[in-house]
Amino acid sequence: MKRSGILLILLFVVLFVASQVFFTVRQTQYAIVLQLGKPVGSTLEPGLHYKKPLIQTVEFFDKRIQDYDMQPTEVLTSDKKNLVVDNYFKWRITNPLQFYRTVRTIQGARARLEDVVYSELREALGRHTLTEIVAKERGAIMEQITDEASELVARYGVELLDVRIKRTELPPQNEQAIFNRMRAERERQAKQYRSEGREEAAKIRSSAERDRSVIIAEAKRQADEIRGEGEAEAVKIYAGALEQGPEFFAFQRSLEAYRKSFGNNTRLLLTPENEFLHYFK
Repeated sequence: MKRSGILLILLFVVLFVASQVFFTVRQTQYAIVLQLGKPVGSTLEPGLHYKKPLIQTVEFFDKRIQDYDMQPTEVLTSDKKNLVVDNYFKWRITNPLQFYRTVRTIQGARARLEDVVYSELREALGRHTLTEIVAKERGAIMEQITDEASELVARYGVELLDVRIKRTELPPQNEQAIFNRMRAERERQAKQYRSEGREEAAKIRSSAERDRSVIIAEAKRQADEIRGEGEAEAVKIYAGALEQGPEFFAFQRSLEAYRKSFGNNTRLLLTPENEFLHYFK
């Protein structure tokens, strides 16, 4: 029994010493060995490693991509518009030794990165107008900020992968003024469109009236021509009939005159020798 207790104590001591000497680096980690607070050796790859107990410690760093959501900040655009920008950036550690020497911890790295990104963001957005930032050149501006900030943070042993704007807003004190200006601009455009519409309608009506007058005049001209041709043809027919039977033609014309002259309550005072009564004899 006493011997078993001694074995357990020895086993505990061995395990404790082994935990102080051996350590494991995971696939998602970097590790560096510190001796009295100073890095020794190079960055350790994933696997089982050892260190000197008591005088050496191990510092682990996450090698995966990390993102950081910055606090919304207010920037001034080139057209003197205040803009509240809510953005984030993605980064990762690439050189653990340099990272430890310069910023030490993740929190320290975030603080440095936030300062650099905010400075580049303010400078880049200050060279563009509100419309370019919000709609036209947003992607290109973000790529430019990412490239410039990445060069500045490389000395910290990190890589800046992406900077993006999640949301852009106007400061509360400027929103109402901007909305009023937008409303006035839309009303001005609406008035312009209505005026242009009335002008175009007047042109269409004028053109239609002109076409109508031309069509009516042309129709009257054609009607007069047809009527003239018909009358000429009638005269021609009458003339032909007169040549073929002048006596009959005279008799027919006389009958028509009698029909028109002798109506109800018609009185004529004529002598018997009057030529008008020729066919009554």
